[in-house]
Amino acid sequence: MATTINIVLVEPQIPANTGNVARTCAVTGARLHLVGPLGFELDEKRLKRAGLDYWDKLDVTHYDGLEDFFRRTEGPYYYFTSKGQHRHTDVKYPEGCYLLFGREDAGLPESLLVQHPESCLRMPMRQGVRCLNLSNTVAIAVYECLRQSNFEHLEDQGQLTQYDWK
Repeated sequence: MATTINIVLVEPQIPANTGNVARTCAVTGARLHLVGPLGFELDEKRLKRAGLDYWDKLDVTHYDGLEDFFRRTEGPYYYFTSKGQHRHTDVKYPEGCYLLFGREDAGLPESLLVQHPESCLRMPMRQGVRCLNLSNTVAIAVYECLRQSNFEHLEDQGQLTQYDWK
C-alpha cells in the first residue's frame, strides 16, 4: 500500500499557489484538502488559468472552514508555520497524517498553533526573512514524508525520449 499523505490548505488566497500544490499532489499521490473560505473561485476557467488541467487526477475534499475540517477528519495533524519551534525533519510522519498550511498572507491562526506546540513545524530559514512560498513549502514537506517511506510506489528512474541510457 502506498503511503497516504494529506495536504491541507487553509484558506488559500492565490490560485497559482493552489495550482502548484495540486500538481505536487497529482505527481506524488497526496490527497488535497481545501479549507475555505478560498480567496478565489474553483470554476473551470480559473482552474485552467491556474494550471489545474490535471484536477481530474486528484483526490480533493472541500471544507467550509477549520471547524468542518476537524469534525470530518482524524489526525495526526502537523502544522507548518514559520513560528514553529521544531524542524520539519525532526518528525517521523505516520501513515495518513495531515500536513496543514495556512494562508499565504497570514499563515495558520495562532489560536490553533498555541494549542499544539509539539506539532508546529518549521523549515530552517535565515533570520529576518519572512518565509518560503506556500507551494515550495508544501513540496518540501511532501517529499520529506515520501523520503521517510523510501518513495514507496513512486517511479524513481526516468527515461530519455530520444536516446537510451544504455
